[in-house]
Amino acid sequence: MKVYIETYGCTANRSDESIVKGIALSKGYELTNDINDADLLVILTCTVISTTEQRMINRIKRLYATGKRLIVSGCMASVQGELVKKIAPRSHLLPPDQIHAIFDIVDGNCRPTKGQPKTLLARCYKGIKAPIAIAEGCIFSCSYCITSKARGRLVSYPPDSIIKTVENALNFGCKEIQLTSQDNASYGLDKGYKLDRLIEEICKLDNEFRIRIGMMNPATTKKRLDEILNAYSYDKVYKFLHLPVQSGDNAILERMRRGYTVEDFLEIVEEFYSSYPDITLSTDIIVGFPGESENSHISTIELLKMVKPDLVNITRFSPRPYTEAKQYSGRVPTDVAKQRSRELTELCRSISEEKNKRRVGSKYRALVVETGKDNSFVCRSDNYKPVIVKQDLTIGSFVDVEVTGYKFSHLVGKLI
Repeated sequence: MKVYIETYGCTANRSDESIVKGIALSKGYELTNDINDADLLVILTCTVISTTEQRMINRIKRLYATGKRLIVSGCMASVQGELVKKIAPRSHLLPPDQIHAIFDIVDGNCRPTKGQPKTLLARCYKGIKAPIAIAEGCIFSCSYCITSKARGRLVSYPPDSIIKTVENALNFGCKEIQLTSQDNASYGLDKGYKLDRLIEEICKLDNEFRIRIGMMNPATTKKRLDEILNAYSYDKVYKFLHLPVQSGDNAILERMRRGYTVEDFLEIVEEFYSSYPDITLSTDIIVGFPGESENSHISTIELLKMVKPDLVNITRFSPRPYTEAKQYSGRVPTDVAKQRSRELTELCRSISEEKNKRRVGSKYRALVVETGKDNSFVCRSDNYKPVIVKQDLTIGSFVDVEVTGYKFSHLVGKLI
């Protein structure tokens, strides 16, 4: 049987993709990039915002129209199964917590069961990057978030099994380990595991590689700040912090049910800047959340000017089914939300450009991760900055580079 896979959305979905590929190969199936050549189609969906949902609907319709067997997994399979069945009645629904049974379900050999640790499953990776989930689910109930309903409550995976998965990925040839979950700062809260201990043990593995610690909620990050700061102390860990603040207004954060204040976020950022001055800071902003006033927007602008993040993911509020925020009053008009989004985008671009300019002359140890445009290569510095080098390099190798130029989106460098 030949299997075709499409994956959308977050790193957790890419981790699930590696599992689907691994299980397929372990069963003797063949992977193909050609829909026409495939016997089975698999789509790992995302439904975080309405525009993404519509894109998923269009893709599911198109894949279903081929007449081939279709498995729909990812978040839509969990929370919008009725919608999927409406547009693809004979498709198989496979929520993320049942990914281990993907081919057994298709063959009709078993009923779906929950609780199989994903770290124990076969995997196949594409390139040198290995997305590895360290937990599934979330302890929070943000008022706007459909993902927490799709992924369920927190289940942390045992450190030993995660370390074994990382070791297998390194043996596969991977050089960048992307540790992912809905909130990496929550890792182990349900089982008593410690994130810094996990990182310490992973870093003891042989060979030169890098670890990217994924997104963390400021609420849990503050509670475990010393532990998390320690997790970043190892040389193999990218000095890259993804800490979504979502708004610079405390009233909006409370309405979002985020569990922290702007002051909490600032305290965390200050501690990280103090410990790791050259760290790359990434954050997320939701524009036009119900009740967001002009003063709320200005507060967000002032916060961004204060912390100067390198990367900002700006998303206009999108009401999602089964969420409290969908019923909120105080909707921001679309034209106002679009204008605020443009203002923030322009501001963040200028901040990124300013910060990258300061890095000219800096020297980094960098991992060559992929080919770029015009015979260039994209490298990732120790602080996860993309450095474009127009010299002949080998993907997966480590090089020493000096920054010679910049754009708002990346650095330009040369070998030293």
